[in-house]
Amino acid sequence: MSVRIVVGAQFGDEAKGKITDFLAAAARFVVRTGGGPNAGHSIHLPEGAVVLHQLACGVLRRGVVGISGPGMVLQPTTFDEEMRDLERRGLLRGEVMISDRAHVLLPLHEIEDAWQDDLRARTNPSAGLGTTRRGIGPAYADRAGRWGIRMGDLARPALLRERLEMLYATKTHLANLPPIEEVAGRLTEVGARLAPLIRPTEPVLWEAIARGEHLLLEGAQSALLDVDFGTYPYVTSSHPTSAGALVGSGIPPTEVDEVIGVAKAYTTRVGSGPFPTEDTGEMGEYLRRTGGERGATTGRQRRCGWLDLVLLRYAARLNGFTSLAITKVDVLGGLDEIPVCVQYVAPDGSTVRDVLPSQADDLAKAQPVYERLAGWPEIHERAKERIRREGGRALPPSLRRYLARIAEETGVPVEYVGFGAAREDTVRVPPVGMGSSPASLSAWNG
Repeated sequence: MSVRIVVGAQFGDEAKGKITDFLAAAARFVVRTGGGPNAGHSIHLPEGAVVLHQLACGVLRRGVVGISGPGMVLQPTTFDEEMRDLERRGLLRGEVMISDRAHVLLPLHEIEDAWQDDLRARTNPSAGLGTTRRGIGPAYADRAGRWGIRMGDLARPALLRERLEMLYATKTHLANLPPIEEVAGRLTEVGARLAPLIRPTEPVLWEAIARGEHLLLEGAQSALLDVDFGTYPYVTSSHPTSAGALVGSGIPPTEVDEVIGVAKAYTTRVGSGPFPTEDTGEMGEYLRRTGGERGATTGRQRRCGWLDLVLLRYAARLNGFTSLAITKVDVLGGLDEIPVCVQYVAPDGSTVRDVLPSQADDLAKAQPVYERLAGWPEIHERAKERIRREGGRALPPSLRRYLARIAEETGVPVEYVGFGAAREDTVRVPPVGMGSSPASLSAWNG
């Protein structure tokens, strides 16, 4: 038996879906623990690319149950459409379960999200958060305020209507809301279609653990976007950390065996917020173009820059990573040398190695200090075939040294490497550079 947690270690878009899909081959249950339709996990199957927005990655594998867990906010209509699209394509191979505790994301939440974003822009044009306007923040706010509607409520028309009326009473500042009758009717209709899938999921997982089955908890967004520990206010509205995965699934911490942090071999960020290693010049554009750095859900171009070991050390401490998965190493193939940020210089002249300031503005002022590492040859198709056949030993020596440097600096071994977009372009390697625990924490005095 094992319980594994997959956590994004940067600002999102690290190919968590690819790593989760790879690990799902050995799992019985895969649980998506947070977020909603603002996230897209891209999986490149032989039949074509799939982008999962609200379904767990496990639904793509036979014999696996994909659970949309209690920590999520779900848009029932688009959930139903996503599931039916996979069915039409013959790609819904696993089972689907939906937690009755997951909250419902409503059209009014999307309207409120846009209203809030516009209000920020009018009040302070530089304060925009780059939200997806998918209603995620308002839905989580209503959950915390105890105004929310849960998936289990959809089968109870009287309760659903009562809760909708209370929720609408809190939204008098919004114009052009759809009529309650219309929303209630749509929710009841889609709720009836989804009813066979909606159930208490935490007892299912507890029983699976007792039977010795393998569980995989899948995060959306990433640790540096955590509402408490990320670059607030440029964050998401939930807890995409290892601790958040437990709350979002109902699994106790004593059952966790592994926490796998996923990071690109470089760094990207979508939307606003500090990004110390961003490259706004020619090389940033090269990373964007070569890496195909465009959001799977929104289509927005991602900001690109170099690997930031300060942020990666911080994420490792925050989440308790037991291993790292480093993805998209092929994007850097062919470069003579690769800058890697090993520390910051704060405004007061002090050096910072593994702590984020609580103020995003302070992080924006940090000056990255780079170490330049040797690059590796382009990983062309013949090289990929060799890696698939021979495993990690076929990785270029300079790439292995790059991975070992990451392990040395973070104190976390690299155990998985993604070297292409296809499902088979992931390899498990003997833990690279076991290293030791990082040095004592450095204070942020900036």
